[in-house]
Amino acid sequence: MANVIVLGTQWGDEGKGKIVDFLTPSFDVIVRYQGGHNAGHTVYFKGKKLVLHLIPSGILHANKLCVLGNGIALNPKAFLEEISCLRSLGLKIDNNIVLSRQAHLIMPYHELLERWTEEKRGEKKIGTTCRGIGPAYEDKAARIGIRVGDLLDLKVLREKIEENVAWKNEWLKLASYSELKAEEIFREYAGYAEQIAPYIQDVSTLLAKLIKEKKRILFEGAQGTLLDIDHGTYPYVTSSNSSAGGACTGTGVGPTKINAVLGVAKAYITRVGGGPMPTEIGGNIGRLFQERGDEFGATTGRPRRCGWFDAVAVAYACRVNGIDRIALTKPDVLDVFDEIKVCVSYRYRGELIKDFPPEPWILEKVEPEYRILKGWKTNLHGLRDYSQLPPAFLDYVHFLEEAIEAQVVIISTGMEREETIILEGKIDDLIDQKAIKSEII
Repeated sequence: MANVIVLGTQWGDEGKGKIVDFLTPSFDVIVRYQGGHNAGHTVYFKGKKLVLHLIPSGILHANKLCVLGNGIALNPKAFLEEISCLRSLGLKIDNNIVLSRQAHLIMPYHELLERWTEEKRGEKKIGTTCRGIGPAYEDKAARIGIRVGDLLDLKVLREKIEENVAWKNEWLKLASYSELKAEEIFREYAGYAEQIAPYIQDVSTLLAKLIKEKKRILFEGAQGTLLDIDHGTYPYVTSSNSSAGGACTGTGVGPTKINAVLGVAKAYITRVGGGPMPTEIGGNIGRLFQERGDEFGATTGRPRRCGWFDAVAVAYACRVNGIDRIALTKPDVLDVFDEIKVCVSYRYRGELIKDFPPEPWILEKVEPEYRILKGWKTNLHGLRDYSQLPPAFLDYVHFLEEAIEAQVVIISTGMEREETIILEGKIDDLIDQKAIKSEII
């Protein structure tokens, strides 16, 4: 029985939400292990588009336990709004959601401080959503954070809020923001406490118990590997570990209890916000990618920067995560091209680079070196059978596999669950195909 991590191998927006939703019938528990409500996982429910920001993408399936681990940064208002939205769809979720008592809370001053920091960066701004996630993790590292478990003791909660607000007001003065009132924040969060308390548990203990009971766990990452705070294009990264190691630190599950890591990669590459992107395409072709791929941020609506598949970057992501299998998404976006480019190396100051350099000052100056492949000029959208895939597309897939040293085992041909092809015999040790197909039908 496999416990599997599903994570992105690019700069996010790879389609992880759809893949997690598709695989959920094969698992008992879905666990989100990092990030805040800046991430947006898009899934489809009864033909309707739904964007989940905090709750794992498996929530649309009945009788699946969805867990938010200690590695997340929680905005209580956003969490409760998401629960309300799910209830409005008729989903019965009261006993299906668990929240770690060790997760850190996003407070009102976090959003203000992040907005100020981004403004001060000027042209070097990171391009964050300014939702307070980064400053919440800063407080966590500084050991002054307020955690979900603190909501269970209002005396402790009041003391921590008063201490933090007194300190943060000094910073807010420098930013010319109005002073915050500790009592107002306490009353707001005390109100959240009553609503959130039923969901709070010791997640590490819970997951250990479920593993002993042979329950199957799917760990869900938020942002992509190239946004990982340690292994991404620092400083243009998120504030947590979106790579595979974050699944352990963000849940309290030991690495020996995790059996595999499944990477998700888009057939091209996108990025939101600042930072280098070697294969970025501008002009009419870039706009064509955006339009065909609906490349606009699920959380902010910002247009995503688009580019050709970067095999150097994805191979790096496979290495640092231990990935040997990939789910490939959105290949149908490339249907219209006569020729398709794949970046296989970089050139920097006249020298060939085959390994991904995470330093932005190098990536900003590299020139991508491409292999040009023949386009398939066939509509892939909605295909459900491997035999329907054109030879030129399969050549493209095989080329990617060699370039990134990982097998493509799932091909997504659309946003709906059934628009997915599982390559026979390549993932049977990780999933129960009968369970998946029974829910699609």
